Amino acid sequence: MNDRYDAGYGGDQYELVGYDEYGRPVYRQVPAQQPPTQAYDPYAQQVQQGQQGYAYDPYTTGVPQPAQPYAPYDTTGQEQPYDPSYGSYDPYAPGAAGTHAGGAAAPPYDPYGETAADGPQPRTAERTAHIPQQAGPPEQPGSADRAEAEHPTGADYRTEQFAFVEEPDGDSEDVIDWLKFTENRTERREEARRRARTRLVSLVVVLALAAAGGVGYLWYAGKLPGSSSGARTGTATAAGAQKRDVIVVHLHDTKRGGTSTALLVDNTTTKRGTTVLLPNSLALTSDDGTTTTLAESVEDDGSDGTRDALDSVLGTDIQGTWRLDTPYLQNLVDLVGNIDIDTDADVPDPDAGKKGEAPLVNKGENQTLSGKMAVAYATYRAPGEAPNAQLERFGQVMQGVLRKMTSDPGAATTTVQTLGQILDPSLTDKDLGTFLAGLADLAKGGDYRTALLPVQDDGTLSAEAGDGIVKDVLGGTAHSPDQDAAVRVSVRNASGVKDNTEKARVVLLNGGYTFLEGGTASAAQATSRVTYADEADKENATEVAKTLGLPAGSVTQGEISANANVAVVLGQDYEPSS
Repeated sequence: MNDRYDAGYGGDQYELVGYDEYGRPVYRQVPAQQPPTQAYDPYAQQVQQGQQGYAYDPYTTGVPQPAQPYAPYDTTGQEQPYDPSYGSYDPYAPGAAGTHAGGAAAPPYDPYGETAADGPQPRTAERTAHIPQQAGPPEQPGSADRAEAEHPTGADYRTEQFAFVEEPDGDSEDVIDWLKFTENRTERREEARRRARTRLVSLVVVLALAAAGGVGYLWYAGKLPGSSSGARTGTATAAGAQKRDVIVVHLHDTKRGGTSTALLVDNTTTKRGTTVLLPNSLALTSDDGTTTTLAESVEDDGSDGTRDALDSVLGTDIQGTWRLDTPYLQNLVDLVGNIDIDTDADVPDPDAGKKGEAPLVNKGENQTLSGKMAVAYATYRAPGEAPNAQLERFGQVMQGVLRKMTSDPGAATTTVQTLGQILDPSLTDKDLGTFLAGLADLAKGGDYRTALLPVQDDGTLSAEAGDGIVKDVLGGTAHSPDQDAAVRVSVRNASGVKDNTEKARVVLLNGGYTFLEGGTASAAQATSRVTYADEADKENATEVAKTLGLPAGSVTQGEISANANVAVVLGQDYEPSS
């Protein structure tokens, strides 16, 4: 059955005759009283002249029906003639083919015109991939005419019905950029992870090396449990050469006479400092080849001669000499702001008018000493004490000064310049200030000590001195002078005449003897005395008496200092030769 509806245009009616290739319904006009007219169909194929159009009714039994005229309206509202040659096609009717109204079978639907035998073959060159579109609502009459008016190209199909036009896809560029971004970000993350692992490994290696170095330093410094300084010194010194800066300092007592000598050592390899105290009885070899003592060398040979003699005996390399008179020591202590040391004796005031007054320096721990007090303590020797007792007090004062000295080289140089002392040409203000600043830093850190050089009674170095201080601290080798080269004569002046000591020294040296300073007696003696301890030295004592012009009765056997073969006490009867 055919559906009909009233279009409302002058009573004309339309009935559904089929569907086009796009699934849209095709209507035909059923005029009230008009003969069939040929309508214009924009979608119809151009057929051969004389061919009739047929329509296909999918609701019939397949009997061909004559096509009714169709007159849609165009966009101008004018009615167009219906083309009876237009055939309809139902894509949903299997095996069905459009028919002509005249009863002849309609040719099968050929969208590309490939089966046309003759005549124009439309759309053959327009084959393209077709994307089916969803069927829209039924097209109203006249829509085809309006489409033709809107697109007056004369083409049978509109471009929007095909998909051969390629439009640029912006999303593809976005996808490529996103892939590049994600790839770069992944690479950056991997690179960051590699760098983090490298830094972590480096940090672990640095920490391990620092820990090993710290343990090694603590072991070397003797601060690890179970470590000893002796074992450490023996292995560390043998490990390799060590660099040391050494200067010699001579303290001159300008009031009572006498000198005290010490070596200041800065081991720049082990970062340790030491004050090595040198006894005045240390035997040295003078420039003329004779054997003398350290005390005599300081008084007679001066700074250069004594420094060379010490280098020969100790195997060291002393860079300079610092002559420190007691007034300059007093000023130095005052400049650093006093010192704090542990004193081992009560020291009287040398300027006191009478005995029995309160001591200038009290015995005790952590005593604060001013400049004057420090000088009195450094030069003090109690009656009956060994000479080394005073030397060790001088060492205490020097270490106390270093603990209070500034560690800044510039400030230390200013302190040295403020003293106003005249230094040895081998040592400038800047050199001494920088050197003392380095030792001050070690003294404040606890890496500083004071040691007494072991010297035997005859002035030679003991085995302990050679294997210990000389080798480990000074980095040298002991070379004590041959004591059999000359007879060692110790002279003590008790004549009351100060110049007699020097006159006796000259006579003995000219006679081929070694002169040893024995000091000055506190009280004068009437007669001179020549003493020997070993029977083998009796003849030597007799020859010494003759050389000094003393009578043979002055020679006696008795106890003398071990570093001398013969001991002489000059009395008031001594008359030096002219």
